[in-house]
Amino acid sequence: MNAPRVSFVSLGCPKALVDSERILTRLRAEGYEIARKHDGADLVVVNTCGFLDSARDESLAAIGEAMAENGKVIVTGCMGATPELIREKHPNVLAITGPQAYESVMAAVHEAAPPAHEPFVDLIPPQGVKLTPRHYAYLKISEGCNNRCSFCIIPALRGDLASRPVGDVLREAERLVAAGVKELLVISQDTSAYGVDLKYAPSLWRDREVRTRFLDLSRELGELGAWVRMHYVYPYPHVDEVIPLMAEHRILPYLDIPFQHASPRVLKNMRRPAHQERTLERIGRWRETCPDLALRSTFIVGFPGETEEDFEMLLDWLDEAKIERAGCFKYEPVGGAKANDLGLEPVPEEVKEARWNRFMARQQKISTGLLKKKVGKRLPVIIDEANGTAAKGRTKYDAPEIDGSVHVRSRRPLRVGDIVTVKIDEADAYDLYGQAV
Repeated sequence: MNAPRVSFVSLGCPKALVDSERILTRLRAEGYEIARKHDGADLVVVNTCGFLDSARDESLAAIGEAMAENGKVIVTGCMGATPELIREKHPNVLAITGPQAYESVMAAVHEAAPPAHEPFVDLIPPQGVKLTPRHYAYLKISEGCNNRCSFCIIPALRGDLASRPVGDVLREAERLVAAGVKELLVISQDTSAYGVDLKYAPSLWRDREVRTRFLDLSRELGELGAWVRMHYVYPYPHVDEVIPLMAEHRILPYLDIPFQHASPRVLKNMRRPAHQERTLERIGRWRETCPDLALRSTFIVGFPGETEEDFEMLLDWLDEAKIERAGCFKYEPVGGAKANDLGLEPVPEEVKEARWNRFMARQQKISTGLLKKKVGKRLPVIIDEANGTAAKGRTKYDAPEIDGSVHVRSRRPLRVGDIVTVKIDEADAYDLYGQAV
């Protein structure tokens, strides 16, 4: 009997990508084959995103495409938390499950296409099935979120914070590094809150106890011999404790902090955690401890009630903070978000557009100035794409897919996953150019 074939669509953020990897690992462990096309597969699994209306539209379109090409579709992921929206458009999908509902997904798969034989775990590598390139992997340390930001519906979709015990996280990280992963990207909804739900309970790791806590996790990951990059960190005071690990080269000198705005009034309306923290002072202290620290962040312009004064405050903050990498989004109302009920004046679309352009122009100027300072330096670069003696990679200051690149020339052929020293010759607004030495 031939093994059933499952086609898979993964949409959304890196956290959803990890969910997809877990489902695919289970499918492979039970003998299912993963098909490259919907047509000819026994069924299709679509892992959806439901954070913004535009993401919901993309998810519904992906479901529609799978229904048209195959007809047997199981839907999971964030949009699964609102099944009525899916059924309204696609009443004939086989099953709908919410995010992280691995058992429900597998039960639906078993019903639609029973496995061909008993599971053989040795069909899959110890690190599981990965959707990222072999040299880097996302390491998800928790699910859900305790914050109640007014523009966000993640807690409604994924629930409150649920941290994984630190021993489990470290064992997964160890397996990944043993399989050749050179860079671990630590992700969650709120990485700096890691362990608070477990009261930082200790967990067994290598015959000793380690606390389920951001600092302890960072310290232990730093001993595994891979690049360790921290994402989605809020600027709580205890984050200060992790900066020395960056200065000592234990983990990468990189923090991804979603600041979202600088105006205290807008941040209060957004109900952002740590909105009263004196972030510029904190950033200054971090850079004193670790001078080559790189910060990346995301910001929202056009949040309801945002005035020109609020926006100017954001631009002034950018000038002072000198964030290495910053992304900007025009506010988009989300169904079910508290921001819709605050009674604040919506910002007209043309004003949002103008502010977005002004933000990007200001950040481009900052980025250009910071990258110019790297010209003449020799920097370690991890190679993401290689074509003989031409390659593209990233420094320690850049995460895959969201930050800038280094375009590398080399006398010898380079391979994906190599970490090479590159002398930087040129810089533009976002990327660096240099020669492998």
